[in-house]
Amino acid sequence: MQRRALLIVPAACAGLALASWARAAALSEGDAASGIRAALERGAAVAIDGLGRKDGFLGNAAVRIELPGYLKDGANLLKMTGQGKQVDELVTAMNRAAEAAVPAAKPLLLAAIKSMSVEDGLRILQGGDDAATQFFAGKTREPLAQKFLPIVTQATDRVALADKYNAVAGKAAGLGLIRGQDANIQQYVTGRALDGLFLMIAEEERKIRKDPVGTGSALLKKVFG
Repeated sequence: MQRRALLIVPAACAGLALASWARAAALSEGDAASGIRAALERGAAVAIDGLGRKDGFLGNAAVRIELPGYLKDGANLLKMTGQGKQVDELVTAMNRAAEAAVPAAKPLLLAAIKSMSVEDGLRILQGGDDAATQFFAGKTREPLAQKFLPIVTQATDRVALADKYNAVAGKAAGLGLIRGQDANIQQYVTGRALDGLFLMIAEEERKIRKDPVGTGSALLKKVFG
């Protein structure tokens, strides 16, 4: 009985794989590419609208930007000595900076969608739950970081503790207490803002793949249904 069961499981897996390929084959390449572009546009719009507003980061526990490990522990000590207000202002400023930067992502994300080839679309369609998001990240993360950084810098420069953060974080990084990329507040916030953006795009992509009918789009239903 055990030997027979072992034979059935691979057969079932093969059946699922064949079903997936059959669905992809039934679509025209044009439909597949158009469906992926529509999914990308939807995911980008939802993420930008949700994050690029007041409390988009600060009020969302999934993406809220906190001080990195060692500095967060130090911040708790500062709060105990009556300097909690300054710490809270710094955390608020970091999240406000991310909220201000996110809308700048829209042109680059749309350009990435337009540059997508039919082959890209088919790979994304047959990929994992976040294949479209990974496509976005590969195409846009580096140029988005360059676009976000000056916006984040302008926002964080208004906070008194920003310079102190960089001084303390630089020493902490030298001791191996935090990652090197977290030693500069502007770069740290930029990185976390991008993490949050791609996280929300991935969440929307999973929703589309799981329930394409719920999107109300006939094209998305045809491609992902």
